Amino acid sequence: MHLGLSWSRWSGIIVKEFIQLRRDRLTFGMIVGIPIMQLILFGYAINSDPKRLPSAAIMGDHSLYSRTLLQGLKNSDYFRIDHEVSGRAEAEELMAHGEVQLLVTIPADFGRMLVRGERPTLLVEADASDPSAIGNAVASLTGVARTALARDLQGTLLQLVPAADPIDIRIHRRYNPEGITSYNIVPGLLGTILTMTMILMTGLAMTRERERGTFENLLATPALPIEVMTGKIVPYIMIGLIQVTLLLAAAVLIFKVPMQGSLLLLYFSVSLFIAANLTLGITFSSIARNQLQAMQMTFFFFLPSILLSGFMFPFRGMPEWAQWIGTVLPLTHFLRIVRGILLKGNSFAEVWPNIWPILAFTLAVIGLGLGVYRKTLD
Repeated sequence: MHLGLSWSRWSGIIVKEFIQLRRDRLTFGMIVGIPIMQLILFGYAINSDPKRLPSAAIMGDHSLYSRTLLQGLKNSDYFRIDHEVSGRAEAEELMAHGEVQLLVTIPADFGRMLVRGERPTLLVEADASDPSAIGNAVASLTGVARTALARDLQGTLLQLVPAADPIDIRIHRRYNPEGITSYNIVPGLLGTILTMTMILMTGLAMTRERERGTFENLLATPALPIEVMTGKIVPYIMIGLIQVTLLLAAAVLIFKVPMQGSLLLLYFSVSLFIAANLTLGITFSSIARNQLQAMQMTFFFFLPSILLSGFMFPFRGMPEWAQWIGTVLPLTHFLRIVRGILLKGNSFAEVWPNIWPILAFTLAVIGLGLGVYRKTLD
């Protein structure tokens, strides 16, 4: 027996591996595509210092100084004041729907109190359900206000300004007053765990049957594609609900996450989210030839879901193209739903803007899955 190193045998093995990679185009695509996707997402999409946060101003005063202050906030990098409202109810609705993350209240007699040196109070309410998103914006408030008013408080008015800042800025962190990180992370984990487990379980279920040969029996039955898909989804929905129950119990009992909204509405939303992930898993399993490919496709979807949904990094900090991609992903909307119900006590009307995108995603994936479902092994 010849035990010496053979260059020809070694090179032959290398050529064989390249031929196998070329034949397995899906795996080869994942090998190339996943690093490129990671590079683009981490290099261009991730930003831990979000700016131009959507904000609203409640204008109780329309003096020169209040307009100057408002313009100063607009000119800063951190605030994008899209709404100037006069009523408290309208502002509360905007924050409950998540359309604004900051509410700036300029009180009546703001200008008159300012020139008297009475330090009028500027109330800033921040949506602290995601503390990392608002941290830098809140920290910049004092500097922005001081710079904006410095242009108007000149001459004799300069003597009226006390040694401290000319206005008293009060920060009110809504929904998570203490800025507890677990209040943001634990509800988010609910969505990420469900995304990973539901897609992976169903993705492997059908490919495993195909590898073991039991898929032939399924194809031999008169079952319609929609019957096969829904029949495989329903048991996993029940498994997902058991997972959610355990995670919710841990969130409330161990991490003391508040439950402000309806538990029934939360389970309804969770069921829709689980269904969306399961339909995607079934579709992956219809495309994949084996369990390895199903796992790779799951990871390929899971990576942008984690990075672009707002779970790890502030959603508002990402560029617009990344936010568009994130808006398509069901995890983005589920995070808003679960944080809204748990921390804000949102009702169905307030979570509906994030429910219908999940429904639309599910229907689109079902249509795609039925299209690629193969009635025969070939």
